[in-house]
Amino acid sequence: MIQRARDVLARTQEADGSWKGDYSGPLFLSPVYVAGLYVMGRAPDTRTREGLLAYLRHHQNADGGWGLDVESPSLVFTTVLNYVTLRLLGIDADDPGLLRARDWFLPRGGPLGSGSWGKFILALLGLYEYDGLAPTPPELWLLPRALPFHPSRLWCHCRMVYLPMGWLYGRRARATETPLLAELRRELYPLPYADVDWKAARNRVAVTDSYTPRSAWLRAVNRVLGIHERFHSRRLRARAMEESLELIRGEDEATHSICIGPINKVLNAVVWHIARPDGPEVRAHLEQLPDYLQRTKEGVTFNGYNSSQLWDTAFAVQALVASGDAQARDTLARAARFLESEQVLGDSPRAARNYRHPSRGGWPFSTRAHGWPISDCTAEALKACLLLEPLGLNRVPRERLAQAVEFILSLQNRDGGWATYERMRGPRWLERLNPSDVFAGIMVDASYVECTSACVQALIAWRRAHPSAPVGRAITRGVDFLRRTQRPDGSWEGAWGVCFSYGTWFAVTGLVAGGVRAGDTALRRAVRFLEDHQREDGSWSETVQSCRERRWVDGPTGHAVTTSWALLSLMAAGEGESEATRRGVSWLRARQDGDGRWPPESRAGVFNRTCAIHYDAYLRVFPLWALAVAGREEHHVLAPFQEGAARRYPETSSLTP
Repeated sequence: MIQRARDVLARTQEADGSWKGDYSGPLFLSPVYVAGLYVMGRAPDTRTREGLLAYLRHHQNADGGWGLDVESPSLVFTTVLNYVTLRLLGIDADDPGLLRARDWFLPRGGPLGSGSWGKFILALLGLYEYDGLAPTPPELWLLPRALPFHPSRLWCHCRMVYLPMGWLYGRRARATETPLLAELRRELYPLPYADVDWKAARNRVAVTDSYTPRSAWLRAVNRVLGIHERFHSRRLRARAMEESLELIRGEDEATHSICIGPINKVLNAVVWHIARPDGPEVRAHLEQLPDYLQRTKEGVTFNGYNSSQLWDTAFAVQALVASGDAQARDTLARAARFLESEQVLGDSPRAARNYRHPSRGGWPFSTRAHGWPISDCTAEALKACLLLEPLGLNRVPRERLAQAVEFILSLQNRDGGWATYERMRGPRWLERLNPSDVFAGIMVDASYVECTSACVQALIAWRRAHPSAPVGRAITRGVDFLRRTQRPDGSWEGAWGVCFSYGTWFAVTGLVAGGVRAGDTALRRAVRFLEDHQREDGSWSETVQSCRERRWVDGPTGHAVTTSWALLSLMAAGEGESEATRRGVSWLRARQDGDGRWPPESRAGVFNRTCAIHYDAYLRVFPLWALAVAGREEHHVLAPFQEGAARRYPETSSLTP
């Protein structure tokens, strides 16, 4: 079974040594892509157009709407945008699927009930008036940097989306009028377009789209910004537009026009189309747009990142080493070359000018060209390299590994945890100003269980190889953070995976790596939590609804990835011989197909608590890893880290047998 799973992983390795898979799921990204092209007077090629149509038709919900992702209930935000997308791609208004969509969204107000991002994209197309938007003035970038609400203090994904939004808002950018847009204005609204009260529409959000209700703070800020918008200085607006454009240029330069994510990628392209039509910036963006397209068996969609290559490759290496390196040396050697090639070797251009954290030594989620290294991606890549070192396969020099350690240390927050791309810059109360409606946790890059655990494990691995490394205090603070964030029921909440099984796996392995004893109360509570949620057939199953409701929501059938995370947690906590582990391993083995794969299952990834996303490699990596540890073909990847921790912290650590 392990050999077949290992063979599948090896066969799906790319020529460059990475694993590059499907990172799709959100249903608002393709509409932004198609809308951006339309504003620029372009359209997808025929093959892409047909694939987009097939994918959207396949994922239309039974009620006629579309969800935030392929597994979620319908939202006005995504239903209206996908309706518009099908129309822009040439589908007639009397199409049965579109008639069902209109029947769903018109009673909910059409665009008037949409979440804020949907309204903005519609305004860009001329299908919604800017007067109906909450103000997004570019002048915010001219505020003193010391203010706690300066945009540079926001989470980088948030500020990189609102940066081009602010420029486009300041310009009141609007697509060239066409007969199709005039038809859409008649189709989208439950009342004549000319009769819409746009001021009232600013604060209107359908129940389906209001995951994060607009706080009194946000409403007050919007009122102030609305007054500013009525009386702003033209000279100040021009200066703010210039500043925003320079920051957009900085993002493009640092990422080779890939950009941090798909939304700001498209919006940046539209900005340059308006600012410098047919200029080199537009051409650079158009060349990189296909990087985000994902062809699936259901059609074509737009990925949530240009790829998840580095992240998946780092995990694949750890799973393969756990399964026995002798049978996978060639595969591991190719992966080692990829890891070496994708480390970021220098800081981004004009880093301070563009509010960028130093980048040297880090690894990104995808590739070096992307230009945004991340704490846990760096940690997992460092762990992988250090595992490859005794096998004679690591290709990253010691000096560069040390730079990775310095990068990790530079990102530790005051609370002892680690965030994603940067240290936490803004106060937590900024989350009360979240204007997105449909997402949570977008304003501040706070500490996460997953990032903290990965960084703790990487630092312990580094200290084992280099006993004099001054990382002890960072490790201790990270372990303390993991202890503090355990929930009363014994679990940890994950932020980037579904959800308590994912967060608990990271937390348990981080604590154990840090020398926490198997009998420790935190681990015992985690074990009880997992045992309480094991299904009768021995599996575990958790859905993305867990993330939205912030409680465990069981899936309809066993889930191989969730089961793998639960098993890895139990075995790390010293429960390798327990009945729960035995039953889980039996289920995982029985679930494997004859070709070595596990059947497709629901999404295991999530972001901003509400949107599920697909990690294609997870079904090939984590079941293999769990079975390898259970089969004792190779001890768990954390065992060497534990041994090092036990030697250095004998007063707090004890190896489990």
